[in-house]
Amino acid sequence: MGLSEKLIKKQEKISLIGLGYVGMPIAVAFSKKVGVIGFDLNEKKIELYQKGIDPTKEIGDEEIQKCTVEFTADETKLREAKFHIVAVPTPVKADHTPDLSPVESASKILGRNLVEGSIVVYESTVYPGVTEDICIPILEKESGLKCGRDFKIGYSPERINPGDKVHRLETITKIVSGMDEEALEEIANVYRLVVEAGVYKADSIKVAEAAKVIENSQRDINIAFMNELSIIFNRMGIDTKSVLEAAGTKWNFLNFRPGLVGGHCIGVDPYYLTYKAEQLGYHSQIILSGRRINDDMGKYVAENLVKNLIKADKSVKNAKVAILGFTFKENCPDTRNTKVIDIVNELREYGIYPVIADPQADSSEAKCLYDIEFTDLSELKNMDAVILAVAHKEFVSLSMEFLDGLFVNNKRILLDLKGILNRNDYENAGYIYWRL
Repeated sequence: MGLSEKLIKKQEKISLIGLGYVGMPIAVAFSKKVGVIGFDLNEKKIELYQKGIDPTKEIGDEEIQKCTVEFTADETKLREAKFHIVAVPTPVKADHTPDLSPVESASKILGRNLVEGSIVVYESTVYPGVTEDICIPILEKESGLKCGRDFKIGYSPERINPGDKVHRLETITKIVSGMDEEALEEIANVYRLVVEAGVYKADSIKVAEAAKVIENSQRDINIAFMNELSIIFNRMGIDTKSVLEAAGTKWNFLNFRPGLVGGHCIGVDPYYLTYKAEQLGYHSQIILSGRRINDDMGKYVAENLVKNLIKADKSVKNAKVAILGFTFKENCPDTRNTKVIDIVNELREYGIYPVIADPQADSSEAKCLYDIEFTDLSELKNMDAVILAVAHKEFVSLSMEFLDGLFVNNKRILLDLKGILNRNDYENAGYIYWRL
């Protein structure tokens, strides 16, 4: 009897290592079919899950309360499972080189508690070779077991889109890979339990790692092209959104839009790929060019705010500016690697200290990571300029009457970065309106 059959018969359990925006939905989905141990080092997060509270807002409190996941911060509980899924973040350092410390730490913890006959699957985004060249040696050293003989390894890249209620774990084809045919088949069978869209068997672990890292690199490059077009068209006095809508009438035009590129994937994964390429003697041209454009968009937005303040005969230094939205994407509480902070930091260079409102954001996380404190939307008034930075549902529904009330006088400067408002309506109402 294979491990997948034992899981179905509740003779063995699955463990999820890392219960964030990726790990939690996976844990909850599997708990509907098999026994699941959910492990995270963050004891406060575990306490919230145990109380039925979902701080990520990915699943919702009701689903957390109904699920049968055994939440724990006790690493020894991992010994009760034989199928392990590692879903920890893989960020980059300040110099844009990969920070593998989370996945290395998770491997050490799992290695200390790995039992014979286990299968370990990594979901963290990495460059090709990390699973076999870095993770396996750690697991072997910590466990005293031999990979291939005592335990098997695989890789199945996460494709969960935080805040997206349509494209979920169950509805996205799952890439799976294994160190050999036996491991591949078992891993495929396990994921088939929850992924309705089916699985795709990659030729090797390295192929699966590479597939993931290029998915987001491709998006990054396409968004960088849109951002560059925005810079060009703004200089020409042409509205970029109008151009893209016109071009979008062609059947094969790719529907990308300019914007801030933050988060844990699109703004990070390209650096993993180019890092490995440089180790092999190849220096990226297209990928890093796109990254430079996207990394500079916060500065570009701040510069255009300053230009519009001058245009409106307003003092730049100590101008009263409100930023609506701080998370890295809409309808998601996650502030990690948000590019809105780039706007904030650049404005401070001009002597502007913006107030920020974000009803969706994790306020404690923002305070810890950026020393940012949010202001309630109802308290914003007497502003010289407003930057609508994130398209949260609360902001999409804002009326012109409400926005009128945010300003100090009729010289109203509005930067609508996501283009969610009707440009003509606001310009006709006397606004100085600008968008990417």
